[in-house]
Amino acid sequence: RVPQTAMIDVLSYGDLVDTGDIIGPRIFSTGPGVFWSDSISSANDAKDVLRRYTDYYHTETIKQYMVGDRKVRQWVIMAAREQQLTPTLEGGLDFKKNLTEAIDGYAGLEHSFPIAPIYKDNLEILAQSGTVYTPTLLVLYGGPWAENYWFQRHDITKDEKLGRFTPKSELMRMGLRRQAWWHPSQYSHPLIAAQANKLIQAGGKVGIGSHGQLQGLGYHWEMWTLASGGTKPIDVLRAATIFGADALGHAKDVGSIASGKLADLVIMDANPLDNISNTNSVRYVMKNGRLYDGN
Repeated sequence: RVPQTAMIDVLSYGDLVDTGDIIGPRIFSTGPGVFWSDSISSANDAKDVLRRYTDYYHTETIKQYMVGDRKVRQWVIMAAREQQLTPTLEGGLDFKKNLTEAIDGYAGLEHSFPIAPIYKDNLEILAQSGTVYTPTLLVLYGGPWAENYWFQRHDITKDEKLGRFTPKSELMRMGLRRQAWWHPSQYSHPLIAAQANKLIQAGGKVGIGSHGQLQGLGYHWEMWTLASGGTKPIDVLRAATIFGADALGHAKDVGSIASGKLADLVIMDANPLDNISNTNSVRYVMKNGRLYDGN
């Protein structure tokens, strides 16, 4: 899923996949976000703004992007419920705002909480709310982005599989020069990931989101980064599958292997329960019963 795109191009790509004109994954998107600039000043305004997603975009989901104070945010989620849209939101470096949004019933929360440690009372609120927390550790708040940690340890310019799917110019741009270097002690992602793990242990739901930084490999980096906070491999995989499906509102169709669900599978050469880095050994991908070569 793409939460919040500046343009609506992704909706056309999704249509082309659905009609079989191009091969691709199941594509979900919020489309453009719902912003303060939408000037929502009443419950009816919120309904009018969200109709573009139900009547025109057909996204099934929206991203509420710091649209206003709590009353405005409540108008948006009330309109979303009425129009059967699954609302996620922008974290926005505001933990108090995040707590109220979880209490008010938002389905998802994107980006890391800006504080650590998070204590039991708040963990219980977040867990009981059912909100899926996607910390996007590759671009976390409060420290160097975790993606730089992985760029320093993985030469993407020599990754043959990545090179088959990514223009060489992009790999060179991202892989040859980085803006800064940090000593390992300066990275805060293990601390932030540990808070996500505490939420999982409290019965909450955490999702995997790589922020589109590096397509293909970034999602694996995000899983490994979640594991850096002590999350067990099985819980990392749950975050990458069933919790993510729940965040999309499609847990009845995808996200786990069960009778009646769509036949979506990822087949690997090595067991990620033994070592979480084995997620990057994908041999085959099955979508809706059709098997594709992972290479």
